[in-house]
Amino acid sequence: MSSPLLRLYPAGFRRAFGDEIAEAYREATEGAGRTARFREACDIVAHALRLRLHLGSTQRGGRLFAAAAPFALAATAAYAAFDLVSVIGDRIISGNPDFLVPLSYVLGGCDLLALVGAVVALGGRFAAGARCALAGVLGTAVVLFAVCLTAGASVPLEFVAYLSAPVVAAAVPLACPPDLRPPGRMRSTAGLVALAIWAPLSVAVLALADANGLGAIILWRLGAPTAAALALTGRRALAGIRTAGQFALASAPFVAMGYSAEVVDQDTLLPVVVLLAGAAVILRLWRVRDRNSGTTGNR
Repeated sequence: MSSPLLRLYPAGFRRAFGDEIAEAYREATEGAGRTARFREACDIVAHALRLRLHLGSTQRGGRLFAAAAPFALAATAAYAAFDLVSVIGDRIISGNPDFLVPLSYVLGGCDLLALVGAVVALGGRFAAGARCALAGVLGTAVVLFAVCLTAGASVPLEFVAYLSAPVVAAAVPLACPPDLRPPGRMRSTAGLVALAIWAPLSVAVLALADANGLGAIILWRLGAPTAAALALTGRRALAGIRTAGQFALASAPFVAMGYSAEVVDQDTLLPVVVLLAGAAVILRLWRVRDRNSGTTGNR
């Protein structure tokens, strides 16, 4: 194993486990092709960075991001669905066929990739799905930013924040330690495929509802996908939220997506923060009550 890769680890960890890591790398790549060696090297770099950033599974930061990861995926799926429903629904209502242009196809493809990726990650293929979700969200941001630059218009700071908020939210799951990733809801490949097909079909149903004017309300367009995505995360993900910090990080992606969807703005941000703070207090009291009930029951 190359020494530059080992030097990425903290000195203490390298002294304690350097030989073991090098041996594991040698066994994994012996006789393997270039792609396999590159993948193993990427895994080592990611592991070393997590340790450097205190995001290991035994560290507080790692547990924090592990608790927030399912909710960041749910927020990403909801926002991608919202984007698709908004574009398709608005065009159906207006009867304007101008959306059939290459740029709209590219943006729609990025949103679809983000939606399917997030759903697949929640369904059971966490690593691959989370990367696809981030790639889709990042693709949308890059395309819109490039369009703005190509048009020769100045890029205000608010627009940069508007584009970057979903990207940051979609990147949260990648900080989750591998051994703390949420368990998949689907145990078979057929189930995952069905889930991946269900997601865009649900978007199509909402878009058709928009044709009748049902989804003209922005909160409906964002709220319905959000409810479906949260249901997909499951009760186990909610049970993993045990501290105020975990609750704040799990809630932040929804605030970011709401900002980019223009549901949360300067006028509504304070009420949203107050509502989330109240929810955090209720969650804390609920945990304390359960802990006290458990202690009383043991007596």
